[in-house]
Amino acid sequence: GGKQVLKRVKQSQDQVFRLTTIWVDGGFDGEPFMQWVMNFCRWIVQVVLRPEQTKGFVLLKKRWVVERTFGWLMGYRRLTRDYELLPETSETFIYLAMIRIMVRRLA
Repeated sequence: GGKQVLKRVKQSQDQVFRLTTIWVDGGFDGEPFMQWVMNFCRWIVQVVLRPEQTKGFVLLKKRWVVERTFGWLMGYRRLTRDYELLPETSETFIYLAMIRIMVRRLA
């Protein structure tokens, strides 16, 4: 699945021209996947792993940014379930939620 997603991202390169590093979890730590990303996309892949001797919740560097953002978005009723017919509508509601979060922080 990672290759399919990254191919689509690569096709919209005018929107992601600053992308240089991709953080992935342990499921994408294989050498063939990393080589494919480096050769096809020209991006760096960094695997973010959980420390082996830890139990329970562990704050993982960089992955926490994504989890935190999902938590913020779940505060908006319309985004908690997939009510929308078109993906573009869902994308628009995500933009609206993030704009509202930024405006509230600036106020």
